[in-house]
Amino acid sequence: MKLTFYRGPEPNFGDELNVMLWDHLLPEGFLDEDEDALFLGIGSILWDYLPKAPMKHVMGSGYGGYTPPPDVQDGSWNICWVRGPQTARILGIDPDLAITDAAVLLRAIPLPEPATGIDLAFMPHIDSIARGDWARVCEIAGITYLDPRADPMTLIAQIRGARLVLTEAMHGAIVADALRTPFIPFIPHHPDHRAKWQDWAASLQLELRSQPLPVSTALDLYVGLTGGQGRGKPSQWLRNHALMQPVHRMLTHRAARRLRHIAATVAPQLSDEAQITRATARCLEALERFVAAEQTRR
Repeated sequence: MKLTFYRGPEPNFGDELNVMLWDHLLPEGFLDEDEDALFLGIGSILWDYLPKAPMKHVMGSGYGGYTPPPDVQDGSWNICWVRGPQTARILGIDPDLAITDAAVLLRAIPLPEPATGIDLAFMPHIDSIARGDWARVCEIAGITYLDPRADPMTLIAQIRGARLVLTEAMHGAIVADALRTPFIPFIPHHPDHRAKWQDWAASLQLELRSQPLPVSTALDLYVGLTGGQGRGKPSQWLRNHALMQPVHRMLTHRAARRLRHIAATVAPQLSDEAQITRATARCLEALERFVAAEQTRR
């Protein structure tokens, strides 16, 4: 059974959690490279182009709207649980299977000690790195920059040690919430990444108070206005031309001030302790039932 998750050109925090999480929670040798069965974990990976033949075992994955919904009634799907009620509704499955994102199971494994010397921390969505200048924004603002491409264990230690996490990345919020670090969510610049937040939040009956993300470069501004990806020739001109550098500096300093202001004035969030404790237990129970059934079958 092969662990299956999204891997882009660069590692991304939420996706890479799969590697460390399931090694701790599953028996040794349970996962291998046999593609006759797929183990779907953390991520918006319920795509319609997954291979038809293998049995697909779903452990807290979500539907993100990046493809049409898959046909999970075709006999090749074993859904143990999904990320949230939005995913369950779109797939047409039992609402009781909408427990929460599998990253909540970080609460059930050994974790690195909290990093020290961190007050505020900010994690952008990985797509925002190429068109923004968030490392510089954080440097100006005196905020710890959480690069979603960094080692997941390092990021977990930083999130555990932070007083407050500001995040455009959904798994920045999910992990902060799981580890009980207060967070402030930001609306992702690109509309494609917004709906899945509500799916996760609804699973824990959490009403998100998401803040508009300030723009940090002219390219950020252009993408926000056009809804594009920021990859064409106009985008490259906005990103690199010398004439735009004063604009970048102005926007970067303004974004730094805005992050500090939001951190000082907006109430941070956490899901209810009873809700997340119950969701964690239900995820563990679903996983244990699956493992027991598979070991009996084998």
